[in-house]
Amino acid sequence: MRHPAVAVEQGVCYGQSDVALADDPSASAAALAMRLATLQVPPPRVLLSSPLLRCASVAGAMAGNFGCAHSVDERLKEMNFGAWELQRWDAIGRSLLDEWAADFDHARAHGGESVAQFVERVQSWLDGFGLTRECSPAYVVTHAGVIRVLASLVLGVPVARSTQWSLDMSGVVWLRRDDERQVWSLVRWNA
Repeated sequence: MRHPAVAVEQGVCYGQSDVALADDPSASAAALAMRLATLQVPPPRVLLSSPLLRCASVAGAMAGNFGCAHSVDERLKEMNFGAWELQRWDAIGRSLLDEWAADFDHARAHGGESVAQFVERVQSWLDGFGLTRECSPAYVVTHAGVIRVLASLVLGVPVARSTQWSLDMSGVVWLRRDDERQVWSLVRWNA
């Protein structure tokens, strides 16, 4: 799940900045739980999240409601946009944005993470998560970038393509793994 709306003006790059939610975390958690029930998503055995407040506060409230464990992992943070953090996208120099677009995977005009470094970090989390029946189903409350990269990795889709997929605030993405065949499928996107 993508975190709910944040208390940041639209059009601002906030990546790894620890910004507050626009609404109460408990109310946001309850709204997400209702949406998941409507979608008939099985309740979680474990809830995981980015440590950033906009994710961890909602995940913690959801874990309390579901009576399951909640853990945070630094690797579930959004991409680090370095000097662009908390800057308006339209205030960032066009040449810097063009430099990033010209070498999407490796450019670091902002001084933060490259897309390749970000993908490697998310891949490290996925590899270390240890998907087992004991922790399934697992809910993950994180960021749009992390969700797009996870979908890209498990579905075998290029990251440059998955970054084009719309994902609303509080958007739900349901990925399912067939343990016998070791293959992933997309059940819902942006539900």
